[in-house]
Amino acid sequence: MNAALTTLLKSNPSASAIDTFVERSAFPLVEGDNITFVYRGDVHAVFLRCWIAGLDTAQPLQRQPGTDLWATTIELPAGSRIEYKFEVEKSGNRELILDPLNAIRAHDPFGANSVCQGAGYRRPQWTLHDDHARSGTLQTHNVHSTALNSSREVHVYLPARFRNNRRYPLLIVHDGVDYLKYADLKIVLDNLIQALEIPQMIVALVQSPDRLKEYAGNDQHAKFVAEELLPYMTEHFPLQDDAAARGLMGASFGGVAALHAAWRYPGVFGRLLLQSGSFAFSDLGRHKRGPIFDPVVRFINEFRERPGCPADKIYMSCGIYESLIYENRSLVPRLQQQGIDVRFEEARDAHNWENWRDRQRNGLSWLFPGPVWMVYE
Repeated sequence: MNAALTTLLKSNPSASAIDTFVERSAFPLVEGDNITFVYRGDVHAVFLRCWIAGLDTAQPLQRQPGTDLWATTIELPAGSRIEYKFEVEKSGNRELILDPLNAIRAHDPFGANSVCQGAGYRRPQWTLHDDHARSGTLQTHNVHSTALNSSREVHVYLPARFRNNRRYPLLIVHDGVDYLKYADLKIVLDNLIQALEIPQMIVALVQSPDRLKEYAGNDQHAKFVAEELLPYMTEHFPLQDDAAARGLMGASFGGVAALHAAWRYPGVFGRLLLQSGSFAFSDLGRHKRGPIFDPVVRFINEFRERPGCPADKIYMSCGIYESLIYENRSLVPRLQQQGIDVRFEEARDAHNWENWRDRQRNGLSWLFPGPVWMVYE
């Protein structure tokens, strides 16, 4: 239990004393590696819901005697960041809610979560809007796809100093709209280009209406990326004609889609940025991730048998609080055995967009180093 909370409770506090404590405290209460989650209210039960591999999904908070405070303490190493909700039971009903005492939120396509920032965690400055960074622009294009039998809306990021008489690297981002909304990708690009940490580049942001199918090692999607989207971008924008200047990026199933497209079209994309890839596989028997992963497992099993050389440089990241950490770790030596230059980063975070946001600088600047990283001896 947090020391300040313990001291308060020992004083047999009045409601006004609890009010004062709540007003003056930042929740959850961080004390070294110990994190105390607090809920206040007259309810039947409260559970902490956090999605961390290795911990119970629901952990009960204990009502503190003589008060309407509920609390539980977990151990969380320094530098950690996790997302959570409270499950509150009242009048026979259970409801998942955000932490009323914590204003820090993270958003994703499914809604929002409260955020716990462990000791020493700070949101990277380069993910925040900088008035001094020149702002790139976004265009919207419709690209017809015979492979997918539909037209796809593609958002294209152009750097602030874009000129038609220059040639630029190209990065294709799966779930690109989600990266803009939930991982501040445009802000990151603006800031890193301004700081000369990455070159001025063109970024194509794609979004799938059926990502769990199209991103799961799907040949039609790979064909769209390599044989339709890439030629479209080459025709409409001044791009460098070099595999080392072409990259694919994605998180979760988007990471699978990026790896699969590069594997199906070796020599086309020289750079891959893969975040928390859903690289499920089976060595013996069946996998245990449900039927939605069946096509992923078929692809990853085949890839592990004959990985080839999907790209020259691959940056991978994964949270150590994810169930996918084992699969991501195991893929690294397979890639390195092919002579691929691989950088793998583990983070004290879980499977979420802000984890992926916080790793973008390391991934982008290593795959596409800007002038500030060009050191000549």
